[in-house]
Amino acid sequence: MAVVWKGAGRPVRGRTHEPPGPAGLPLLGNLLDLRRDPLAFFTACADRYGDVVSLHFGPKPALLLNDPAEIEPVLVGRHRAYPKPDFFWRQVTAVFGNGLLISQGSFWQRQRRLAAPAFAGPKLASYADTMVRLTEQMLDGWRTGEERDLHTDMMALTLKIAAETLFGAASAEDMTCMDAALADLRGEIASRFVRPFLIPDAVPLPGHLRYKRALRCVEGVVERIIREKRFFQDGDDLLTALMNARDETGEPMSDRQLRDEVVTFLLAGHETTALALTWTMYLLGRHPEADAAVAAEASAVLGDSTATDDDVARLRLAERTVMEGMRLYPPAWVIGREAGADCEIKGYRVRAGTPLYVSPWVLHRDPRFYDEPEAFRPARWKDDPVRRLPRFAYLPFGGGPRICIAHRFAMMEAVLILASIVRRFRLEPCSKQPIAPLASITLSPLGSVRNRVEARHNPLIRGGSL
Repeated sequence: MAVVWKGAGRPVRGRTHEPPGPAGLPLLGNLLDLRRDPLAFFTACADRYGDVVSLHFGPKPALLLNDPAEIEPVLVGRHRAYPKPDFFWRQVTAVFGNGLLISQGSFWQRQRRLAAPAFAGPKLASYADTMVRLTEQMLDGWRTGEERDLHTDMMALTLKIAAETLFGAASAEDMTCMDAALADLRGEIASRFVRPFLIPDAVPLPGHLRYKRALRCVEGVVERIIREKRFFQDGDDLLTALMNARDETGEPMSDRQLRDEVVTFLLAGHETTALALTWTMYLLGRHPEADAAVAAEASAVLGDSTATDDDVARLRLAERTVMEGMRLYPPAWVIGREAGADCEIKGYRVRAGTPLYVSPWVLHRDPRFYDEPEAFRPARWKDDPVRRLPRFAYLPFGGGPRICIAHRFAMMEAVLILASIVRRFRLEPCSKQPIAPLASITLSPLGSVRNRVEARHNPLIRGGSL
């Protein structure tokens, strides 16, 4: 009889209806391991137990899937049978409402069709000028020798870009309100991400009070801008495009649905791009040769001009560098689904309601798919290796029909911002100590990412030394 390893090294003889996995504590299951270090826990589970791992979060069983062949039907082939898990999203419906991030079924399909044109074609290209202009404004305020917290800078920049591309303009007062409010919302959402039970918003916990106060601020700004857009009926921004969209029956989005989509994009959209840029520049700061190569490309492509949409296709090394940054530090480090009905995965019976987890962090560092998986090597993306990788071995934006609707927006934004920065400045880490990632709902740095900025001596750029 075959031996199947299960629990903390315990051999279980014979056939089993449950995949192998780590033993947990009574009642808590593997929750403490998950809370202590989810990245290390998921990585160790994949290394020890293989492609399908049995977990228990509290009394509820769950599965971790590490085989692209088993991930494909969950995200694509039979995606309707594997909806997003309801437990976590019930805790944040006050924020996201019924926006694209959490809506399901035919309503989600309708919203996706309505929103898609705003993130494609000429409309997508039109956002490039805003991205570059706001980046150059930020860089004009940098001075040689000063220390910058890259995470703080990237969060502020991508929020400004999101607000202007969404609304066309936002007042300084609105931006100040939203910046602080979105930070409070992210903090509370992160707390709820690891909470094993539901606590109603009405319970007056300090985090809940901050959460509701922040939500009032964001909703107030968004709803006022929607009213103004309805009145003036013009604009070339994303919100106007969403307002003008019509479904097959000629119906537009309601104001409530517009609010849900705008808040979703503000919260989910700007943070993930900011994190992708933060981690990419963190890596470049520790790899001077890679940094110099990206800067040389940016200087050669852009010359003495600022970047445009037409330059994105020529900034190939910048694109590969962002891809490698997102491989090592995927902003969305885990993807959740659940079995909508009893099913079978790799020969194991799975009951309806079982949560299923796919971790880009684990997949992107799997030596089956990547040589030297822990190494920062942008050159690995030369000659389009994505076509040779197993599907879903690389999924920084998710995959299948529910791939992030703004993934092209995010890649264009990241490439243009990165090229604009490295062309003008070199970033030197203020400390040699590595920065640990904090795995919450996104993968953020644990602490600040402080770098000293040094102007590039490029005679083509604003007098060279800035």
